[in-house]
Amino acid sequence: MRSYWSAIFGGLGIIGLQSVPVWGHGVVITHEVQRAIAIQARYDTGEPMAAAQVTVYAPDDPTTPWLTDTTTADGEFLFTPDLGQPGTWEVQVRQAGHGQILAIPITETAAGLEITSGEAAQGAPNPLQRGLMIGSVVWGCVGTALFFSRKPKA
Repeated sequence: MRSYWSAIFGGLGIIGLQSVPVWGHGVVITHEVQRAIAIQARYDTGEPMAAAQVTVYAPDDPTTPWLTDTTTADGEFLFTPDLGQPGTWEVQVRQAGHGQILAIPITETAAGLEITSGEAAQGAPNPLQRGLMIGSVVWGCVGTALFFSRKPKA
């Protein structure tokens, strides 16, 4: 019985050490604030999101698109928001099931309206999330091994 468990845990260890790279990818969207807002959409592999669908939502009506267009071959998109509408502008970039929504706040200051830098959500999990995922997979493998190793009832 001891060698059985050694084989199971040894096999799981070998599988864990010989993992192959996953070819899936997320999306990274950055923007630069000028008089207009320049957006650069790329997959997290660095490849540009060429001809991706871009939808811009104004702060006063977040359900109706204010502007729809596509990115360039380099994954770039430039638009000038209506500065008469302070609030959070949302820009959605999507292509082939991948996408992200970027929130760009435009605030009202004493000098007038100001476009501030917003941050997009990060696609990569943090170390706690990664550890929880690995622990869940190991726990599932152990549970499955225990289930199939039990003796059948007569």
